[in-house]
Parts: sequence; structure tokens; C-alpha cells
Amino acid sequence: MEVKTKKILIIDDDSRNIFALKAVLKAKKFTCLSASSAQQGFDILASDKDIAVVLMDMMMPDMDGYQAMSEMKKHPEMKSVPVIAVTAQAMVGDKERCINAGAVGYISKPVNVDELVLQLKNYI
Repeated sequence: MEVKTKKILIIDDDSRNIFALKAVLKAKKFTCLSASSAQQGFDILASDKDIAVVLMDMMMPDMDGYQAMSEMKKHPEMKSVPVIAVTAQAMVGDKERCINAGAVGYISKPVNVDELVLQLKNYI
């Protein structure tokens, strides 16, 4: 029987952030896909049913993470995919704003890898 590998989808407009996250997560034996925009992320979510969790940058041009989570909630095939907000915004209230927008978790940049892995283990 084939074992499906659960994947992490990283959505971030900064290729350096994607590179760094993929590198540390790959070292921890996670399988990652990436998208440089919310729309590209939606396309991947629509075509790959093995996405277990999305790491969503909250500050992107075109469509930010808050708008992207709102869009995901409108689509039956995407609304059940958990989103962990990844953001440089670490001010008082930012975590609550992300959770209220629909994120299941919150990580501030620079990313604490141990904290991220702890949150990911809830979904993978």
C-alpha cells in the first residue's frame, strides 16, 4: 500500500524566506512545496490533495495573508486546510488578529524552528 506523504505549503512573496524555511523543514524530514503568491498557493491547493498545512506569510503584495485566509474559507476544498501565520509583525495584538482571521497557529519572523516544528506536529 502506498503511503501518502503529507506536505507543507509555504506561501511567501520573498524567495529568501521560502528558501530558509524549506531548508530547515527538509532537514527535519518534512516535504515542502512553495508559492510566491496567494493565487499560486490556491492553484497548488486545488491540484495537490496531500497538503496538510499552509505556512502563510501575512504581509504580501496583491493579496495579503488575511485576505488569502478569507478566500480559502469560501472554497470547500481549501477551507479545511489549517493555516499557520508566519509574519514579521510581532506587535501586541498581531497574534490575536491572525488567529481571529482563521489561522490555527502563529510564528513570528525570524522563525524559531523548534516552535514551528511543535506547531506543525499538530497537523502532520
